[in-house]
Amino acid sequence: MTATAAPAAEPHRPSGGNPGPVGPSRRQCASRPSGPSRLARIAQVGRRAAAALGVVAALALAAVVIFPGGVAAQEISVDLGAEGTLTGRVIQMLLLITVLSLAPSILLTMTSFTRIVVVLSILRNALGTRTTPPNVVMIALALFLTGYIMAPVFQQSYTDGIQPLVNEEIDTVDGLQRAVAPFRTFMLANVREADLELFVNMGDGPRPETPDDIAIQVLLPAFVISELRRAFEMAFLIYLPFIIIDLVVASVLMSMGMMMLPPVMISIPFKVIFFVLVDGWNMLSGSLVQSFNTV
Repeated sequence: MTATAAPAAEPHRPSGGNPGPVGPSRRQCASRPSGPSRLARIAQVGRRAAAALGVVAALALAAVVIFPGGVAAQEISVDLGAEGTLTGRVIQMLLLITVLSLAPSILLTMTSFTRIVVVLSILRNALGTRTTPPNVVMIALALFLTGYIMAPVFQQSYTDGIQPLVNEEIDTVDGLQRAVAPFRTFMLANVREADLELFVNMGDGPRPETPDDIAIQVLLPAFVISELRRAFEMAFLIYLPFIIIDLVVASVLMSMGMMMLPPVMISIPFKVIFFVLVDGWNMLSGSLVQSFNTV
């Protein structure tokens, strides 16, 4: 007798007509939209784009009807002046771009901005409020005070140098020299002689006999370190009352046995109210403005 092989057992399928877990390929096929639905979406997007183009075209047509002269073709020309040359205009444009790019550095080095911003920053550290007032407010206040102090210098620089240069009454080199002259006078009036002597002695050139003979590359660094020195002197005087408040608060907390409580949390309100009661912003702004020689 020959034994017949039993048929292979079929895999068990769940009841209820559920075909079981769907494989990756079947899932992808199920997630893809069918042909008619995809065409319907494309048609909907096309209708929206056509509607948007129609709105833009209607607005353009309305602008042409309402402002017929504003959209007309205008003649474009470059005026080089009666006696101007292309090379001279290009050089003036390059000089203007250079001055605009160096404007922040000029503001920091040739004006009162350095001293003011350092003093304001140290005041904020002395109060203990790390982010109050914020940097934007501090920089804005420093800029406004700088503009107030330097207003006569700016006006004289524009009147003597910039305006004649724009009116083509003087050449570019002479105009720049006249524009820088008021800033030289301001820096010479506020620079310390010791700092100026330092850079004059370190230089290799001849020793200047008059203030007008001092080179700008010697005057600028001397003026900057002079401003930093005076800013630190004012900062020391600002720090003293706030340090006393910190010491008093720390001593009181230690005498009460509250050593785990940070003294800064208690001293900041006292320092703020002290600064408000003495009208600190008024005193500080007045002291900063009066500390400069605007000759």
